[in-house]
Amino acid sequence: MFYRIGRWSYRHRRLVVLVWSVAFILAIPILPRMTDVLKVGGFSNPTIEAARARQLLEDEIPSFSPSTLVVIFQSDTLTAFEPQYSEAANRALAGVMRLPEVTGVTAFQQNPAQISRGGHTAYSLVQLSLSPEQSQRLMPAIREAIVESPEVTVTLAGAPAFYEDVERISEQDLRRAEVIAIPFALIALVIVFGSVVGAAVPLAVGALSVAAVIGLLWLIAHAVDMSIFVLNLTTMLGLGLAIDYSLFMTSRFREEAPHRPLVEAIAVTVGTAGRAVFFSGLTVLIGLAGLALFDFMFLRSVGVAGALVVAVAVLGALTLLPAVLGFVGPHIDRLRLFHRGDHRGGSFWAILAGWVMRHPWSVFVPVIIFLVTLGLPFANVELSSPDATILPLRVESRQGFEVLRREFGDGEISPIVVALRTRGEPTTPENLTALWDFTRHFAGDDRVTRIDSLVTLDPRLSLAQYDLLYNTGQTSDPFISAARAKLAGPDATVVLLYTRGLPTDTANKALLRDIRAWPIGGDTQMLVDGGTAEVVDVVHEMYSEFPRVAAVVVLSTYLVLLFLFRSVVLPLKAILMNALSIIASYGALVFIFQEGHFSNVLDFEPLGFVEASLPILMFCLLFGLSMDYEVFLLSRVREAYLETHDNTGSVAIGLQRSGRIITGAALIVVVVTLSFVSAEIVLVKALGLGIALAVLLDATIVRALLVPATMRLLGDANWWLPSWIARLLPKKEFDH
Repeated sequence: MFYRIGRWSYRHRRLVVLVWSVAFILAIPILPRMTDVLKVGGFSNPTIEAARARQLLEDEIPSFSPSTLVVIFQSDTLTAFEPQYSEAANRALAGVMRLPEVTGVTAFQQNPAQISRGGHTAYSLVQLSLSPEQSQRLMPAIREAIVESPEVTVTLAGAPAFYEDVERISEQDLRRAEVIAIPFALIALVIVFGSVVGAAVPLAVGALSVAAVIGLLWLIAHAVDMSIFVLNLTTMLGLGLAIDYSLFMTSRFREEAPHRPLVEAIAVTVGTAGRAVFFSGLTVLIGLAGLALFDFMFLRSVGVAGALVVAVAVLGALTLLPAVLGFVGPHIDRLRLFHRGDHRGGSFWAILAGWVMRHPWSVFVPVIIFLVTLGLPFANVELSSPDATILPLRVESRQGFEVLRREFGDGEISPIVVALRTRGEPTTPENLTALWDFTRHFAGDDRVTRIDSLVTLDPRLSLAQYDLLYNTGQTSDPFISAARAKLAGPDATVVLLYTRGLPTDTANKALLRDIRAWPIGGDTQMLVDGGTAEVVDVVHEMYSEFPRVAAVVVLSTYLVLLFLFRSVVLPLKAILMNALSIIASYGALVFIFQEGHFSNVLDFEPLGFVEASLPILMFCLLFGLSMDYEVFLLSRVREAYLETHDNTGSVAIGLQRSGRIITGAALIVVVVTLSFVSAEIVLVKALGLGIALAVLLDATIVRALLVPATMRLLGDANWWLPSWIARLLPKKEFDH
């Protein structure tokens, strides 16, 4: 099959190159418009309790807003209690209030808690009718409507501003990474091949593949919500994989070309290396497709984009590359800068293979200890959802976030939101009593700084007085009427608990558990939202789904490798090796980004946690990428074993023949992914560094040392295939 694909691609090389070139040309005008169809956010889902609480409040309380923009006012000379300050703030918001998507404004003049202790800082809340992800599209109109005064500065924060900054910084990160990745990838390819033409071929195939993927994603994004982060992933993964596959196949072509006619050399290349590329791509695709099983838009869209990237990269390697080789042919080594040694001679890899075969235990034990040690920090991982701290300090929404923390305390940023669906009016004596008991209990909690609710409007009032106020028609007071409209609907009410800590703090998570355990009584339904609830619920939902997804990925990969290598032992060994390299990268993730080691070198502020989706993303990405190199290595080992039936010799030959190429391929992926360490968004920086470290470990320590040592120790057991399983597999091996 693959042999025939190679011959077909050569014979129709002009058509193949033309089709890929047209796809590239069509994709070029799309590139600047990609962000118009992609979405920010997607780190939550509608089934978690926090989302259901939010939906309840939106349905039941007309004044409740799905998203809120925080407008921060600051002055060095004036205070919020002075008329000039208030007039400047009112002028700033006058135009904003006329926008049709603005449903209301809670000005600092209405709530003294929105004025800092010194009075120089205050904030107003602008309620919007759109979701946080959608509302960021309003930010240009809001900025245009704001009238600034020389005496009072305005800073915008909150979800709409945060998402706007995420989109803008993501674009900048992508452009910066591309500028770094492409020239360094070319240098790495020149080092691997020793010639400019040999290096240019994989890079050209990679560029065409990435462009084709972006064009397809643009079409998909019109029908399905896709995260803004798929742009970073497409470039990172697409360029790395396409070059990897092209490198592997081009290297095999250079082996075959001196000994065969051009068409035959290409056909054999696709029949052998192309087969390995197909199955290695299939393992990567399985890992990434696992992300599509999550009910989170961010993970699902990365899974869809990732699977598409892999499919296009494999298709490019099997069709475009043979066609290009058909034109380049024997000129693949033109513009040679230096000579690469023969891989079959007494090279470094031959020496290393021989040493590992002679000292398997001396390799196996230290490497296992080293990888496990690297993974130990992961035992102390703290998982959380992203907030403004993932952005650089120069960004406005991050600056606003820090102003709120400094002037009002950590807990002012995101209160715990308790949504109560009541039987009948929330102001009935029975419901007021339940609400009173709840608020009085938590008002005495040291973790709570203040509570906003129907029964905390005035600390001087008793329960009986609130009952009188709401149930005797004495609600003509404008303040009371406004508070009731803000805090209650016909069958629901909301309680806002402001805390001392950030949503990610341990104390806040403990408080959330206590709130959810409170026996509210009667037929009242309690649902809790807010930053802390979102963090807890998202982490719980993600990791309740993760075991199922991991099991599907592992089992599917095992079956593919069983089919490919016709062994029950080799797939299991591959999975265990992958697990070790992934755990080691997890440990590095905690060590660097949670604990803050090397933060000065890498230019980021330690988070104190690991973003919840990162371990999942890295598992699905790395499980497939690591299998890439496993398939490349074991394919050459199996070729030798089928010829000699000598396990020790075959392992040594396989390492000798593939070691340099695997290292070169890994170098390309490391270079491309490391370029994203320049990103200002910490999530992207962590993903790039995590993948680069894992690939580096996997392609060097694991593939070059641990895998051959393990295979030497297992001996002929590597190739064990029970007869009953053999009967289930195809009689003819899927070689050509």
